[in-house]
Amino acid sequence: MNAQDLLAADTAMGAVTLLVADLDAMTAYYRDAVALSVIGEGPAEVTLGRGMNPVIVLKAAPELVHASPRDAGLFHTAILFETQAALAAAVYSVATKAPGTFTGSSDHLVSQAFYFTDPEGNGVELYWDRDRSQWSWTHGQIEMGTLYLDPNTFLQEHLTEESVEQPRIGGATVGHVHLSVGDTRSAKEFYVDRLGFETTISMGTSALFVSAGGYHHHMAMNTWNSAGAGRRARTLGLGQVDIVLPNSNEIGALGERMSHYDIDTRDDGKTVSFDDPWGNVIRVTSAV
Repeated sequence: MNAQDLLAADTAMGAVTLLVADLDAMTAYYRDAVALSVIGEGPAEVTLGRGMNPVIVLKAAPELVHASPRDAGLFHTAILFETQAALAAAVYSVATKAPGTFTGSSDHLVSQAFYFTDPEGNGVELYWDRDRSQWSWTHGQIEMGTLYLDPNTFLQEHLTEESVEQPRIGGATVGHVHLSVGDTRSAKEFYVDRLGFETTISMGTSALFVSAGGYHHHMAMNTWNSAGAGRRARTLGLGQVDIVLPNSNEIGALGERMSHYDIDTRDDGKTVSFDDPWGNVIRVTSAV
């Protein structure tokens, strides 16, 4: 792939939009347990984040039904915290206010991560990155592992009295988005060959990790529950994934590239949107 066909090195993930059955309950989970702040609110939509950075957009869609666990869609939204102390504060908040939603934790060598499931079954990862100088690459692939991470030890080492009382410390952004897909070959064709990410890990036919600018992954796609899944029906769960490019010129170039590959795009003059092979909506916006 030519360099001009790659996404810019400073590409980032934006907010993840969820279609939800119970807007009040889901708002309470992300606000009170995950310790995000409400930064925007309408009659049927709530945006939560830190500072002015939107992380989760909840849209009321009570007429929809839940997807099957075997369908394509969201595997998890991964929220990246600036420090281990900020991560510990959020993990402790969820553990005390929604203890039944914790599903596990792992040290991935590049990061430390804690996993949860929100009240409507959407996966949530809360994590902190080690400095890039501590990451290792072998034959063009990032080295990531799944090592045991004791949550109690982590909290003992990084939780402070202040963060227990004020858990919204530090910034938080969407670090990556992990999708369930039908097959990784089609995922690579779309997200790498067309959209312009680079592969950072390829796990045969089971998972693919991709990024821009040498990050460990901005997006991942796996078939662990969804092998063979086709295009999604409109259901509760993932509504949209936002990708943020540095400027409008990058958006224009991407729109032209997707059109070149005969991928239908929706361009409103500021953003470009399109569907992946499973009907997941990807919206690309500009940072400036």
